[in-house]
Amino acid sequence: RIRTYHEQMSALTVREKLAVLSDAAKYDASCASSGAAKKDSLESGGIGSTEGMGICHSYAPDGRCISLLKILLTNFCIYDCSYCINRSSSNVRRARFGIDEVVKLTMDFYRRNYIEGLFLSSGVVRSPDETMGEMVEVARRLRLEEKFSGYIHLKTIPESSAELVEQAGLYADRLSINVELPTDEGVKRLAPEKKPETIRLSMARLRQKMEEKAEPTLKTKKRERFAPGGQSTQMIIGADKTSDDGILHTSARLYGSYHLRRVYYSAFSPIPDSSSSLPLQKPPLMREHRLYQADWLMRFTAFRNRKSSPAAATACSISPSTRSWAGHCATGGSFPSTSIAPTAKRCCGCRVSAPRWWRRFWRRAGTGACGSRMSGGSASRSPSSGPSSSPKAGRLVR
Repeated sequence: RIRTYHEQMSALTVREKLAVLSDAAKYDASCASSGAAKKDSLESGGIGSTEGMGICHSYAPDGRCISLLKILLTNFCIYDCSYCINRSSSNVRRARFGIDEVVKLTMDFYRRNYIEGLFLSSGVVRSPDETMGEMVEVARRLRLEEKFSGYIHLKTIPESSAELVEQAGLYADRLSINVELPTDEGVKRLAPEKKPETIRLSMARLRQKMEEKAEPTLKTKKRERFAPGGQSTQMIIGADKTSDDGILHTSARLYGSYHLRRVYYSAFSPIPDSSSSLPLQKPPLMREHRLYQADWLMRFTAFRNRKSSPAAATACSISPSTRSWAGHCATGGSFPSTSIAPTAKRCCGCRVSAPRWWRRFWRRAGTGACGSRMSGGSASRSPSSGPSSSPKAGRLVR
């Protein structure tokens, strides 16, 4: 006898659902992994494990590591995106959490000090509004009924109504809407049921609502709480033939148009029974790493991506900072420019928020991070001149 949907779901225990839906959530790159080696104490008889189901690690702006319960509400989906392992035509094991199960699981994990927050995404079941409504209800119960004050990140469904997205912002710390792929052509070819125009419209509405809530009210003179962590997005790289230049141009446009906090890059991973239009091998992880480096330059400096040769754009062996510095300085330009956040650290006399290794790089190059030439630097000395005897050697020449 073929069991019905409800019989199949009731036959699964919460632990089995957690195993299925936490594994399905690993393709969401919107929270970073801690990079810890896989260890388990079951055989040794000790305690602790770094491969617990559904627990990932993200990092706060101040450097704190935050453990999150990262799960899908369900991996059932009405869409048939070619690159997604949870697509409707995929032959994977399916599961679905109930609202009460997610709330109880989150609170139990939190009370045991396993997690400090929740990352909740989902496939689309029946309709976008129904699925989004269940995700909002999970966040509402956690906030109002359980008095949960931890971090909540909700993956918003762009096709859902604006009212549901607004409710999600009242309870979640951060909202995210996936653009899926770097180009509209890629989305239309690999995910024909999704419309890039709808995704951009949802991101624009979310930005507008955040700006609206950021203004103090006339009565209380206070700002209303609405997704204080802002919005982010994710795109898959390597599923189509978009170059790194194209990806970075898309990221720069997203940052400028929608004031995103982060753009996450997820390297395409080949899936079973995939379409012939998808590559058979995944892109090198170094490509994803270099894109994150270039993204860091866009977010924390005034650098904006400029057109470079295809060979330079895909050179995984050369970091973006080195490649861009060499190219800009060769043409008389400066990289990056000086419009940096005023609270950033000083580097060679100019303000720049940069890690220690980057500051050392600029000092060895003999320039400030703003492109200004330093006296006493290795690049400013002539071959015949020995070490400078001036007490001001090494200071920035204005």
